Amino acid sequence: MKLDKIDIKILSQLQKNGRVTNVELADLVNLSPSPCLMRVKKLQTEGFITGYSAQIDVSKLGQTLTIFTEVTLKHHQQNDFARFLTAIQKVDSVIECHLVSGGYDYLVKFVTAGISEYQTIMERMIELDIGIDKYFSFVVLKSPIVKSHLPLDAIFDR
Repeated sequence: MKLDKIDIKILSQLQKNGRVTNVELADLVNLSPSPCLMRVKKLQTEGFITGYSAQIDVSKLGQTLTIFTEVTLKHHQQNDFARFLTAIQKVDSVIECHLVSGGYDYLVKFVTAGISEYQTIMERMIELDIGIDKYFSFVVLKSPIVKSHLPLDAIFDR
């Protein structure tokens, strides 16, 4: 499915407010409600929309710690990457995991109750022998910019 400008507008609006009614969404993207709903359903069927969720203010939950961790694996065979990913997917504190180019293999984002919880998680992962050679941790002191939406207009303005 090739996206047109109206599809991009629909996606942009939905990522900003997933609770918008179809009538409001149709008005925002200059469509009538029925064609707008058909497009939303098609975007869901085609996998462009994968779900809806609430955005939570982590600071309201009490003390939390966000840590970015650079992980380098000992070996770089396909099964080494698969073993690491299988293990890391089971860690609830892992919010994001990215395979990256450069001086390390993965950039992993953790959100934990504190440094001791993070240390326990990392020690457990080392004990599991999932192929970690080394890791470097970066504790987030402040997050002045956090966006929950993608710059769809810029990405698809081609």
